Amino acid sequence: ILNMKISQIVSVGAAATTFMTLYSYILSEIKDEHFREPEILGQLLRRLIPLIKKKYTRVVGWQAHYLVGLLFAAVYIYLWSKKGITPSLKNGLLFGGISGLIAMAVWKSVMKLHPDPPLLNFKKFYMQLLPAHIVFGIAATMKYNNSVK
Repeated sequence: ILNMKISQIVSVGAAATTFMTLYSYILSEIKDEHFREPEILGQLLRRLIPLIKKKYTRVVGWQAHYLVGLLFAAVYIYLWSKKGITPSLKNGLLFGGISGLIAMAVWKSVMKLHPDPPLLNFKKFYMQLLPAHIVFGIAATMKYNNSVK
């Protein structure tokens, strides 16, 4: 993974994370639910370490959210460029679906382990992660295909 272009990972990861986050924010408004992952990450940190100012935990939440997006993008790019997997819409959907399942498991574990998780409709939150990550997978595929031309 280290041999890949960092700029490509940042470009693909940032674009895909932005589209996924936009999806989550729009869905939050439509469904009147709290699906805004960066804000939830900030809340988790603030509830864990209450002495940290809210503005700092908010920034860390956004940074963590984008960092995870870069990690997913690095894995995708590795599979596309080093393992011969075609960066197609079908594979973008598949990668996004797998990423969504991973995200569901990680979020569920974090919420169970956290001493004071935020009040959310957890079932709805976990379920929206799958389509949100499918958006991520499609956006990553499109951005990657545009970057290798």
